[in-house]
Amino acid sequence: MSSLSILPDIPFEKKGDFKKAFLEIMNPILPLYQKSRKGRLNLGGSGSVYSEDVRQIEAFLRPLWALGPYLVEDGHDELEYEYLEGIKAGTNPSSPEYWGQTHDYDQRLVEMASLANTLLLAKEKTWDRFSQEEQDHLFNWLIQINHHEIPLSNWLFFRVLVNIAMKNCGREWDEERVSKDLDIIDGCYIGNGWYYDENPSQMDYYISFAIHYYSLIYYKFMKKDDPLRSSVMKERAITFAQTFKYWFDEKGEAVPFGRSLSYRFSQCAFWTALVFADVEALPWGEIKGIISRNMQQWMKKDIFSRDGILTIGYHYPNLVMAEGYNAPGSPYWSLKSFLLLAVPDKHPFWESESLPINFKEKQKAIPEARMLISQSEDQLQAYVAGQLEQKQAHIDAKYSKFVYSTTFGVSVSKGSIYYKQGGFDNCLALSEEDTYYRSKLITDEYEIHDDYVVSVWHPWKNVRIKTTIIPIVDWHIRIHDIQNERKLHAVEGGFSVPIEDNDRITESVSGVQYQSRVGTSSMFSIEGYSKAVIQTPEPNTNLYFNRNTYPSLEVELEVGNHRLISLVGGTVLDGSTEIPQIELNGDSLELRYQGMDKTFLLDKSE
Repeated sequence: MSSLSILPDIPFEKKGDFKKAFLEIMNPILPLYQKSRKGRLNLGGSGSVYSEDVRQIEAFLRPLWALGPYLVEDGHDELEYEYLEGIKAGTNPSSPEYWGQTHDYDQRLVEMASLANTLLLAKEKTWDRFSQEEQDHLFNWLIQINHHEIPLSNWLFFRVLVNIAMKNCGREWDEERVSKDLDIIDGCYIGNGWYYDENPSQMDYYISFAIHYYSLIYYKFMKKDDPLRSSVMKERAITFAQTFKYWFDEKGEAVPFGRSLSYRFSQCAFWTALVFADVEALPWGEIKGIISRNMQQWMKKDIFSRDGILTIGYHYPNLVMAEGYNAPGSPYWSLKSFLLLAVPDKHPFWESESLPINFKEKQKAIPEARMLISQSEDQLQAYVAGQLEQKQAHIDAKYSKFVYSTTFGVSVSKGSIYYKQGGFDNCLALSEEDTYYRSKLITDEYEIHDDYVVSVWHPWKNVRIKTTIIPIVDWHIRIHDIQNERKLHAVEGGFSVPIEDNDRITESVSGVQYQSRVGTSSMFSIEGYSKAVIQTPEPNTNLYFNRNTYPSLEVELEVGNHRLISLVGGTVLDGSTEIPQIELNGDSLELRYQGMDKTFLLDKSE
């Protein structure tokens, strides 16, 4: 068994650091290859939307995201044996271990990508070591992807990678199909380096660790054969880097937003792909700093089981927050960030000193991502309006909260009855009978400005809410203009914090503050609320803290028009204790904070 205790001490600065980390992560699963069927890896018993056999095939193939790059310059007798034998058995239709005939929208089509990437990177240690018949088997199994329907999303790149891998191996490939697939991806381009992933309202980590990541691999291997498209991919990646860097705070934590958060340190995979493709989108030292800090903070989290297996979850093992496609082997998608192992020792990246991120603006609007990001000394807060993924679990929590913080995390629901089950931090939850609550899901209209965001949403057809949020460093003002044709109970949730014995609660006439080991969560009523309440939601609903709490404001809304205004704070432990001063004068708000003196005009009261 590996001594995973050394992982938190690895600085992730040198290539040797990544080699050491890769081997430490792989060592605990080495004995499991012998205990599993060929071409499979049994890592646990939790379920997914695909079968147990496919779950084990996925668990077997996903470590190739790191093993393929590792084999470019190094060898590993045990892993090479297990993978060569497993691939032979898995692709041989006469073998009892055959991975099977695939079908439309098959999860096995996803897992072909890591195998294709390995063939591109380490052909001599994989493809060239197979007999002609074994190569035929591998070709026939992979090329099935050309004959199936797949989502018109980042999945298209799985087919692209398979085809250029076959080209690289001297086998037949479908150039026309590749071109059509890349044209569809190109049709998802928004501008400023950003794409959406099939759904025009979905701009999450799949833009970085999928679309741009695969584009840079394509650029690396196809820039001579397809120079025009490859050049466009390169330039878009450079442009994307200028705003995507705002998704990371100065400690290395990335914003906990969107689906597939169990893929944890794949958050920095895009930056590793830039290095692999030799695309200096930012100075190498700045890129190294992003990767190093992100990897370091992940290795200090409780993300491995006692046996050293990567778990489903985020800051700790957590099946509550998982998507239906999260199987026991799924978290090894994180290993995509080990693409750096394929970067030559003499590349200038390895000699560069880690640098902090050069944030040209502390508050950055990214309209293409439908975000306004506020960076402070120790955290970022991302204000989102108009994003939504339409198919997976917890989409309201992962895409539609008012704000996402790298210090206070985000919560998901654990049930649909009673407020405490809902994980309603950083959202306005409403109920008719104090049992079933609704928060913002679909945004009907949105605006992203340099200093505020607006969302218009309808929790019921006859309830219209216009929400305006104004960031103030680690604080923000929430303004809800509500038109409701039914009586409602409203609860405004603040930032989550962990619960511990020495926490301190400070109550005042207008609100409440909860001081914890990570910082202070504050809620103050400016207009419209009747009381402040400390909420204790179900455990394991917050992605950062397995037991959490947050302050809230509550009010009963009779049928009619209402305005609710609150001051919400999520301030880090050693940050400023100053509270913004807000004064409501008719239809204007006067703000004074840290030398700032501003006036905000509100919609005219009706």
